[in-house]
Amino acid sequence: MSQTGALMGFVHRRRRGAELFLLFLALVVGIGAYAAVGLGVDGEVPVNLIGYGGWLTALVLATHLTLRFTAPYADPVLLPLVAALNGLGLAVIYRLDLAKEAAGEAHDFAQQQLIWMTLGVGLFIATLVLLRDHRVLQRFTYTSGLAAVVLLLLPLVPGLGTRIYGAQIWIRVGPLSFQPGEVAKVLLVLAIAGYLVLHRDALALAGRRVLFIDLPRGRDLGPILAMWLISLGVLVFQRDLGSSLLFFGLFLIMLYVATERPGWLVVGALLFSAGAFLGYQLFGHVRVRFDTWLHPMDFYSDENGAKSFQIVETMFGMGWGGLIGRGFGGGSPERVPLAESDFIMAAIGEELGLTGVIAVILIYGLIVERALRTALICRDGYGKLVATGLAGIFALQVFVVIGGVTSLIPLTGLTTPFLSYGGSSLVANWVIIALIARISDQARRPPPDLTPDEPVDVDDATQVVKLR
Repeated sequence: MSQTGALMGFVHRRRRGAELFLLFLALVVGIGAYAAVGLGVDGEVPVNLIGYGGWLTALVLATHLTLRFTAPYADPVLLPLVAALNGLGLAVIYRLDLAKEAAGEAHDFAQQQLIWMTLGVGLFIATLVLLRDHRVLQRFTYTSGLAAVVLLLLPLVPGLGTRIYGAQIWIRVGPLSFQPGEVAKVLLVLAIAGYLVLHRDALALAGRRVLFIDLPRGRDLGPILAMWLISLGVLVFQRDLGSSLLFFGLFLIMLYVATERPGWLVVGALLFSAGAFLGYQLFGHVRVRFDTWLHPMDFYSDENGAKSFQIVETMFGMGWGGLIGRGFGGGSPERVPLAESDFIMAAIGEELGLTGVIAVILIYGLIVERALRTALICRDGYGKLVATGLAGIFALQVFVVIGGVTSLIPLTGLTTPFLSYGGSSLVANWVIIALIARISDQARRPPPDLTPDEPVDVDDATQVVKLR
């Protein structure tokens, strides 16, 4: 430890060997779950286990080697957590493929998801190789914001956007479909972080004090009102309740972290409550979500359109799974529509039980904790806000999805990161992990040694200009 490092305190070690060991454990989870699916459903291990396991191992090793050579001080825990989630998600999707194949519906979602994972790992590597310093992204603050807005508007373009299951959040070009909101959320984090670094002093100025809470000045309410209107626009025009909650909650978290003023949370909560009330009163699809959340059994029968069929079947399945689950092949998770994407936690709850659900939630909690730890030790304000925003994306998305599946909150349409089937979500989440790894590499590096090579004359130490 250098003298400067000793003065600055603890110096992080690279820990790449520990990361490699944890990655081995993550591969055991992913490949072991895949083999368990074959044993539970067909009574034998899948015939392609060696090829599948070999390709998954190659992808994981590629990410590890990339970190070792391009970001040696990156957080060593983050990548194994993501690899374990991605491997488990592939196994659960494969389980659902087998169930639907037995029912006469041919699907190869697991194979497609592996292709998407390969693309995501490729972008993970490209991000780390091309982006050597995350502070470069601050130059593109307004460009990122404009690109995010354009991406959010793309599904509304006639002939380009397409409506799937009631939500118009997809664009289709030929045989390919893409959800631009997944990329927009990353660009929004970069744009909001850059904006707050420049303007947080003005936003932190005290305004009127009401009931022991310092509310912001009226002239400073523009950004939060703009974000509120964007979130309402997503809710109204795209009918995407989940993304609306995600975008507004993300902005509110970053605004509070930048200014440390609880008044912004009060204003945000009031605006959110007003938006939720207006949405319930004016839009039928929002009203249906609330009604099926409050009274799911009333909308289970065909007489009322079976609008709560998904959530009620989820409750039955998770209740049947109990504490330790039915085991792979022992349940009927295919009864829940969209079990491979939005409702994959229902399949995990039925076949792996409450224990499996808690384990998955703990892994997500550790990912958020590692991202927030990166934000705490980061030396620049922009990096702190970007890491906080990316952690906020994970925390909000997991809360909204699992809260909806377990009936804690009204149901939304977001995917579960790294578990759900879906290329847009998986690729965007791998880029998010690359950004967090890049910031953590900068944050964990030893500070530069500023000790002069030659001893400094004490009499000259305070002179700005040397006179002799």
